[in-house]
Amino acid sequence: MKVTFYSFGMGDADDVDIYAAQPIYEWQQTEHGRWVMAHAQNLRYYTSADVATFGYRITIRGELEPQLATEYFLRWNRVES
Repeated sequence: MKVTFYSFGMGDADDVDIYAAQPIYEWQQTEHGRWVMAHAQNLRYYTSADVATFGYRITIRGELEPQLATEYFLRWNRVES
């Protein structure tokens, strides 16, 4: 099951990958991020234009097996849109 684990906005930057690294690293150090890093497969981040702020939206997505997905949604009550 594909799941969106984390998403954040970022202002306009010359090198989006470099500026996105710190917030991604900080998220990885949280309980939520550590759990996702330990259990998710095919974890990737995507960058898209955020037309509302003239910046960028960074989204971290990955896959979970159905049993782990149930645990994830019970723990963090996130719903994929």
